[in-house]
Amino acid sequence: MGTKICELCLSPDLGGLELYMMRTAHYLKDECVSIINEKGKLKSYFENTEYRYFTLKRRNLFFSWISARQLARIIDKEAIDVLHLHWTKDLPLAITAKLLSKRRPKVVQSRHMRMTRFKDDFYHRYLYKNMEMILAVTQQVKEQIEKFIPTDIRPKTELLYIGAHQPMIISKEEKKSHQEQLGLGKSFTVGIIGRIEPAKGQHIVLEAVKKLRAKGLETKALVIGAAMEESYLQKLQNEYGDVAIFTGFTTQAQAMMQMCDVMVLATENETFGLVLIEAMMCGVCVIASNRGGPLEIIDDGVNGLLFKTFDSDDLSDQLELLQRDTVVKERYAIAGKKKALEVFESEKQFKELKTVLENLCASV
Repeated sequence: MGTKICELCLSPDLGGLELYMMRTAHYLKDECVSIINEKGKLKSYFENTEYRYFTLKRRNLFFSWISARQLARIIDKEAIDVLHLHWTKDLPLAITAKLLSKRRPKVVQSRHMRMTRFKDDFYHRYLYKNMEMILAVTQQVKEQIEKFIPTDIRPKTELLYIGAHQPMIISKEEKKSHQEQLGLGKSFTVGIIGRIEPAKGQHIVLEAVKKLRAKGLETKALVIGAAMEESYLQKLQNEYGDVAIFTGFTTQAQAMMQMCDVMVLATENETFGLVLIEAMMCGVCVIASNRGGPLEIIDDGVNGLLFKTFDSDDLSDQLELLQRDTVVKERYAIAGKKKALEVFESEKQFKELKTVLENLCASV
């Protein structure tokens, strides 16, 4: 019998972190059970499927021991060898459940977020001394872990990029039909996918598109995602309703990407940038902020472009270049797809993850 893995994520939201957890669980289905938030958005990806999962309530600190005991019972009943978590807020729950269980599984975290301060207090020493491994999703995150977690308590740390599935490419006829349904027409379409909130930079993209239209260029923005702040969404709709189409949340993100000429990641400081990889695999040209994770994905001027973070003027200039020169845009798109498939294809990444977790148990 192989290594039994529990994928844990009680985050109520749905972004790159949560979707990676879901994809990992689906890939490891024969060796895996999942634990998700009973009211979280991930639930829709597990309901009425073959994938085994349990739900837990996300409780406050005072009552968190209840969830920890429930998780410990699942660990023992399912004979879990590795507890693999993704959301940093789940770390105390994971450690407590490990110590309450009879199995005492290995605790491994895929670290998706940046680390910005030293972790040498009693609380963090307790957590890190009781976990076995951290998988950093970028080299930058790995360096931060090595900088901020003292050597004597730092778990084994390895770099493991997040992968993306090869997409289903839609036909030209389907694309045209979807574009007409969305009201895009023949406009040069600039897409942005993600939670709608200021840090994701939707306002920067819309301002850049507005500047292109002021130059007489037929351009529209396709804003895909659910609003975290209704006031922010309302402000965007009021200011940019004439240049943008807001789709709301969708489970068809990769199909939506293919409606676009360019996909933009405008986050102020993105840890990784899975949406870039997905767009590249779809054969769509990409542009991203020149900070954080995108620097490990895009080779500027080779397979995409980087713009000055939160600078709508620079972004507008980059978009104008691509809109006016379709040959350059297509060259970047082809090179981007090649790199995404060679470096970030999910099958390769998940195989490596499985090997890492199996070797961790075998080394005991």
